Amino acid sequence: MFAVTLSLAELLQQYIGLSQLISEIIAFVMILAVALIIAWSGHSIFKRYLTKWAAKTESKLDDAILRNVRTPIFLLALLFGLYYGLVGVASLQVYSQEFGYAFAVGEILVVTFIITRIANVLISWYAEESIKRGRNVSNHILFILKKIVQVVVFGFAFIIILGVFNIDLSGIIVGLGVGGIAIALALQNVLSDALSAFSIYFDGTFAIGDFIIVGDYAGTVTKIGIKSTRLQLLQGEELVISNQELTSKYVRNFKKLKRRRILFNVKVTYDTSAEKLKKIPDIIAKILKETEMADLDRVHFRQFGDFSLDFEVVYYIVTGDYTKYMDIQQRINYGILKAFEKEKIDMAYPTQKIFYVDEREAT
Repeated sequence: MFAVTLSLAELLQQYIGLSQLISEIIAFVMILAVALIIAWSGHSIFKRYLTKWAAKTESKLDDAILRNVRTPIFLLALLFGLYYGLVGVASLQVYSQEFGYAFAVGEILVVTFIITRIANVLISWYAEESIKRGRNVSNHILFILKKIVQVVVFGFAFIIILGVFNIDLSGIIVGLGVGGIAIALALQNVLSDALSAFSIYFDGTFAIGDFIIVGDYAGTVTKIGIKSTRLQLLQGEELVISNQELTSKYVRNFKKLKRRRILFNVKVTYDTSAEKLKKIPDIIAKILKETEMADLDRVHFRQFGDFSLDFEVVYYIVTGDYTKYMDIQQRINYGILKAFEKEKIDMAYPTQKIFYVDEREAT
């Protein structure tokens, strides 16, 4: 490319009779113009053809990527034109090394910018897909994740730029390693909480709005931060618990409960006749079948209790909402009470019978 630039200037001097300076300036302008034409052609191809093709696909990911890399690629082509045009100017040959450094740095920064833009697009696309699948997305965690990616990418770019300037990186890498270890030890708990936050987010353990039970606490998730998660407990107060502690415990997520199994007992007195006892399973089964969202599993005369005859009832409801479950259970309880009153079946409660023995009769 250097030879082409110099040859073009020499041709202008030989056949047109221009001075060296004028011919070099014209050669520079011509090369820059070619670079601009190529850059503009590439930009137009992206805009007219690739973008239209991406718009026909179902996913919007390719549209966003093309939209974000179109301008940086145009800038990259312009840098090529500037560099190869300037190095052909004889009076600037003394600065060729500086031009090389400047071009390399510019190229690295543009590529770094492209990578960060693509990474941001991928993270945003993942968040949109998560929302479509019904998962709540923490904008705070997404923001932190984007910043971390940017810091890492620009950190590598900085190291590459130092390498371009032939700076010995061994001392810097050792220093960064020692400093990184010291920072990691000092911020061990904070880093553990931050990693746990990303684990919660990507694993989908729970999301904002989910009702969870952690240890002895039960509440609704109101915020998932980098260091801690906040729960609005049933008693009304707010619980702040570290993310590391959350990921190290068993978490029961009731938001993901789609089908709840309910077991309860119905106790009747020992005075209930065998004929009425045989009616009880059919009575309860009828009530459950008439109750919306309740799916009967079984009703059995389970055991002879200490003070009652016990029936065990099992059914399912197709909802994870605790309030709806209690509404359904309440309707079932009312139905059982009403049916038992009609059949004159008495519900049992803890009672004791005391027998008195007349000592005179005993002897």
